[in-house]
Amino acid sequence: MGDKQNLSNQDAVKKMKDLAEEVKICMFCTYDAQQVMQTAPMSANQIDDDGTFWFLSAKDSTRNRDIQANSTTDLIFAQPSKENYLSVHGKSEIVYDKQKIADLWNPIVKTWFTGGKDDPNISIIKFTPDEAYYWDTKHGKMVSFLKIVAGAVLGKTMDDGIQGKLKV
Repeated sequence: MGDKQNLSNQDAVKKMKDLAEEVKICMFCTYDAQQVMQTAPMSANQIDDDGTFWFLSAKDSTRNRDIQANSTTDLIFAQPSKENYLSVHGKSEIVYDKQKIADLWNPIVKTWFTGGKDDPNISIIKFTPDEAYYWDTKHGKMVSFLKIVAGAVLGKTMDDGIQGKLKV
């Protein structure tokens, strides 16, 4: 089952930020008025040192509509090729700030906001995490794989995984 390592405060934020930036794309999960989960792949435009995630989003999106009705949000990051997984629970709010949009802007975003930084449909989602849970390997995928193979040959568990709660 691997080792447990629960982290809090700055250690938790650093682990969360490192994993999220490594994986890059998350499933952004909101909940509609009937508490049904709605998901969409999104990339955080920025993750602050305090753990705040920033996303650019369309004003008329399902995410924005759901957040206005229920701020509870979950982010799920998965990178099976490197055995990195992160689940983050928190609250989101919709923000309208031209300077922050300019700070978060990058050329790829123009794919969704063809009007550029001044696109009238652009908004910001500010996600503030409460807690998270992570799974990764201690020594990287190759060592993990070798331990799994050795464990299978020897008939005993040689898990190289590490997991834990992150209290932000």
